[in-house]
Amino acid sequence: MNRRNFLAASVVVGASLSGCTSLGRSRSVPGDGDFLGVDAIDLALLVRRGDVTPSELLEWSIARAEAVNPKLNALVVEHFARARDLVAGGQLPEGPFRGVPFLLKDLGVTLEGTITSHGSRFFKDAVAAGTSTLVERYEAAGLVIFGKTASPEFGSSSSTESLAWGETHNPWQTEYSSGGSSGGSAALVAAGVVPAAHASDGGGSIRIPASCCGLFGLKPTRGLTPVGPNFFDKNAGLSVNHVVSRTVRDSASLLDVTAGPAPGDPYLAPTPERAYIDEIGRDPGSLLIGIQRRATLPTDTHPDCLRALEETARLCESLGHRLEEVEPPPLPGAELWYTFGVMRGTSIAMLVQARERELGRKATPKDLEPQNWSEYERALGYTAIDHETQRQLVYRWARDVVAHQARFDVVLSPTLAGPPPKLGVLDPAHPGEAFAQAAMSMAGFTMAYNLSGQPAMSVPLDVNGAGLPIGSMFVGRLGGEGLLLRLASQLEEAKPWRNRWPTLT
Repeated sequence: MNRRNFLAASVVVGASLSGCTSLGRSRSVPGDGDFLGVDAIDLALLVRRGDVTPSELLEWSIARAEAVNPKLNALVVEHFARARDLVAGGQLPEGPFRGVPFLLKDLGVTLEGTITSHGSRFFKDAVAAGTSTLVERYEAAGLVIFGKTASPEFGSSSSTESLAWGETHNPWQTEYSSGGSSGGSAALVAAGVVPAAHASDGGGSIRIPASCCGLFGLKPTRGLTPVGPNFFDKNAGLSVNHVVSRTVRDSASLLDVTAGPAPGDPYLAPTPERAYIDEIGRDPGSLLIGIQRRATLPTDTHPDCLRALEETARLCESLGHRLEEVEPPPLPGAELWYTFGVMRGTSIAMLVQARERELGRKATPKDLEPQNWSEYERALGYTAIDHETQRQLVYRWARDVVAHQARFDVVLSPTLAGPPPKLGVLDPAHPGEAFAQAAMSMAGFTMAYNLSGQPAMSVPLDVNGAGLPIGSMFVGRLGGEGLLLRLASQLEEAKPWRNRWPTLT
């Protein structure tokens, strides 16, 4: 997005926020000093009206983080002093989210002068020399970034557990995983520290933690949000960035201020019909929804997830949508897993070798987790032809997935093949067959859409008998975020989740 387009988006979002009349719809009211449950749009309105200052919001979020983080272990890099100096110095831009506290995932994006560890001991003191384009857009919108959230090492697990930072706990039940790789962001949003937080998705890493923590998580179309300037793309376009949020409208409005290409970006997503915030509350019409019951990867689907799927299907039918059965995308499960491994391993090797040059020494097995060390060593043996062969498979399979689902407006499936697993099932110190099976269970439905580049969202419509959230995933056509957001806001209205809080809260 060039400067002119960013300003246009800011004006649209600012006008939409100014026209909102929802303040006080959540449990908090202006002036009571408790902002738990107030979404980013309403917080921005409080600042605009002068009912609260950016400093007061920041201090509230910091205090909330300090209260819950000992139980969650989700906030791993603190920028408290930097954020306080920014707010106190009157340096906040007059963007649509001026003064709203925000957190970055500790993976893949950088903020100049701060650490991005990528969840790795090898990077635990790696200070960024520059700021990612996406983060520049967050700051230009007025968001106040005060820390970074936990991720598994290099985002290579579906559970946020690392040897660098330890286990991140699910606020619904702390012995369970918050999902991965954006599990730190999801845990802190679910616990009410911030209304939305940055997340990224290379195989399900927005949707998986959103499902585990009872949040809304939209993975955008490939190329819709920027990955530069330090990367040309992420893993052949498999990985994209956005947020996890409590409300659908926050996700929409944050997409408005971040979407759009930067100079030199390799992918161009379709141009939306209108601002994403203007999709909220708009009638989606009667949709043809394909219902997919079996995962793409070779894993069974848990009865809890199938029951939640049936509940969601009935809800969709009650709203006037039509459902038809659809088979999983025609993808070879084992070969798909290998292709993702080549892309991920090559990305890890690039990061590690850049860090080796910074430190002036070679990485050792003590620097990386066992699984990622193995990935790194294998990647050193790949040839350019090996990598290009797998990259071309990504694009060929993408066409197959898109063609397979072309006649449906959206496709519905479980987000995960099972409920959130207990911590330790995906222990990074002991990868093995159980680790691989658990990873496939968590990514069995999600990975296909990283290949295809289609937008996909996890919607928090159910809780199982054990009190753990179960998400439903809806997949749209390329560039179809607008329709997904219309459907999501319809579902949010029909079966509200905004004031459903985890045990920890």
